[in-house]
Amino acid sequence: MDSNEATTSESVSKKKGKTKKVKRKVKPDEAPVQEMGQAEGEETEKKSVSGPCFPPTFSVSEIKNKQRRHAMFLKLKEEKRKAPPKEVPKTIENQRIYDETTVNPEDEEVAFDEGTDEFSAYFSRLTNPKVLITTSDRPRGRTVRFCEQLATVIPHAHVYYRRGLALKRVIPQCVSRGFTYVMVINEDRKVPNGLVLCHLPDGPTAHFKVSNVRLRKEMKRRGKDPTEHVPEVILNNFTTRLGHSIGRLFAALFPHDPQFVGRQVATFHNQRDFIFFRFHRYIFKNEKKVGIQELGPRFTLKLRSLQKGTFDSKFGEYEWVHKRHEMDSSRRKFHL
Repeated sequence: MDSNEATTSESVSKKKGKTKKVKRKVKPDEAPVQEMGQAEGEETEKKSVSGPCFPPTFSVSEIKNKQRRHAMFLKLKEEKRKAPPKEVPKTIENQRIYDETTVNPEDEEVAFDEGTDEFSAYFSRLTNPKVLITTSDRPRGRTVRFCEQLATVIPHAHVYYRRGLALKRVIPQCVSRGFTYVMVINEDRKVPNGLVLCHLPDGPTAHFKVSNVRLRKEMKRRGKDPTEHVPEVILNNFTTRLGHSIGRLFAALFPHDPQFVGRQVATFHNQRDFIFFRFHRYIFKNEKKVGIQELGPRFTLKLRSLQKGTFDSKFGEYEWVHKRHEMDSSRRKFHL
């Protein structure tokens, strides 16, 4: 072989012996896989630093160390106590449809109306309440006892029986004798079922449906009969224009200055346009506890109509009349 051939064969063998280092190009699909692997590695490192990683079916009883087992049990118990706050239940009261006639007692317009309405003389202390309580024609025993017990609750109240006398003739006689209210108790099937409350001499006149009447003998754990002291008056939830006038109608039944010595309270509580009447006696047991004893009677009122002026069934002008279809359309709409 020639020397040239030998050199060429050596160079070829050297070229074959060399290995080319080719950089592998990473495909775009493989890049997130590598990133996920790195992230998983970092998470395992963090878990190993923070604490042991337990399997999903781990139970505290598997820990052999008594102190660690007790500490883990207390930790899990605290986590269970941190429950999410309870949701406020939906009720008819908190879902009530907003009424545009809701008034603010500090409003100037409301204060002006109060100074010029039919009750302004009473709240200005120019008149004192004097109430006439009467019944429908030929009342039964239960209605008569109900009227007598109302007379013990309302000071300066007098019970008279109509004996077939028309109400239009009763009202002028009451005005001439200085009465400020006429209260008529109607009955049906020997049970009181209606109340007409007429403010004198200029009205207004309110007609209520009466239900759930409980006399004193029918009440359990009632106290002794009420005394002649003037009771305190509590009016709750009369927020609209209509409710404001009804609340003033009830307030004008009682004298101005209550006698706190008697510890007696008359409450008119409005809820869903039902007015609940309760009569209690209270006593302070200590600085935080108060004892309450119901004296009776108790009953529930539902406003049917409010009429301007005194009672007039034919030509009276009505400010508000209860319409049945309004209550059927929405259970969350109230007027008082």
